[in-house]
Amino acid sequence: MNGLYPAGEGHGGPQAPGAVRRIASGALLVLVALVDGLVVNGLTPGRGTLLALVAAGALLLRRRAPEAAVLAGLPGLYLGHIAFAPLIALYCVAVRRGHVLVGVAGAAAVAVAWFLPHPAAGLSSLALDRETALLALDCCGVAAGVVVLGRSVRSRQERLRAATERRAWENQVLTERVLATERNRLAREMHDVVAHKVSLISLQAGALQVGRPGDTDVRTTARTIHELSAQTLTELRHLVGVLRTAGDPDAQGAPGAGLAGLTDLVRDSGVTVDLDVSIPPVPLPEPVERAAYRTVQEALTNIRKHAPGARARVRVRCAAGLHVEVHNTAPCRVTARPALPGGGHGLVGLRERAHLLGGDFHAAPAPDGGFTVKAVFPVGWTGPRHSAVASAT
Repeated sequence: MNGLYPAGEGHGGPQAPGAVRRIASGALLVLVALVDGLVVNGLTPGRGTLLALVAAGALLLRRRAPEAAVLAGLPGLYLGHIAFAPLIALYCVAVRRGHVLVGVAGAAAVAVAWFLPHPAAGLSSLALDRETALLALDCCGVAAGVVVLGRSVRSRQERLRAATERRAWENQVLTERVLATERNRLAREMHDVVAHKVSLISLQAGALQVGRPGDTDVRTTARTIHELSAQTLTELRHLVGVLRTAGDPDAQGAPGAGLAGLTDLVRDSGVTVDLDVSIPPVPLPEPVERAAYRTVQEALTNIRKHAPGARARVRVRCAAGLHVEVHNTAPCRVTARPALPGGGHGLVGLRERAHLLGGDFHAAPAPDGGFTVKAVFPVGWTGPRHSAVASAT
């Protein structure tokens, strides 16, 4: 009987194939009920044939009014022993109606119509014997079994529907979590861009203030400020564009934010830097390269802010992960510390970035009076390496 219930009614199938299946299954049910009635009552036109047609045709109401289909099949069951049509309608009642009493009432009506003899005068001939008891058990058992089967199918459909809704809710929560993570990543990107480039602009502007008008150095410094401002604006425009499509797995970070850009980064940092990079000859994951770049960038920004005149050493190597280390010496006492604002979120953002990638981050004062920043990012690659050593001032 499970296959008698239309496949598209509770299983979330596609609309067009589901409609075709419903029409086909409905036609099959009507045909089966009609054949049952004609086999029992014969092909000769008469009361039995008419009742079979009515009971079979009433199955077209099994979705919207299954109770009416049961009532239309009871006369044929009582007068002409037409069993298929009322049993199918009873099954539909059990599946489509949530209240169990409706199914119990329908089962009782079908069992009584099946049990009572026709004509009614034969009721007096029923005896309380073994045959009568077996007949009553057969009628009640079949009707109750149809209802139990229909209720079990309904219960399964409800569980499937609940599981589908729960899965949809979990997908929504996961999507919101991914979007929140992407927004946090973009916030860190914008913090790194603004903090680094604006501190460079401030440093160059300070040098411009002490220069003499007309000097070549003044013009060079002014040109540097112009270039830094243009670069900052370009990166911010790129990040704002990515922010508008937050959650896109293909979204990239700011241009140049990778290991290939470290040379330019340390050259324009305004800090004396010894750069030692040892990287694999194959591309690393883009998030890892971007995180390593931002770690070096933020460390150099903090050196300019908090350790003016200090010398820095940047080491990047790949061995069971990408290791990034930035160490600076103690600040120069005779160099004035620039009055640059600090939000206090740089190292926190670097730590969060490393943890999101499954890596580790450590930042602490060094014994020589300087400061050391270390980060490790998993890359899943431990092959041969090549080295490049550079120095920038």
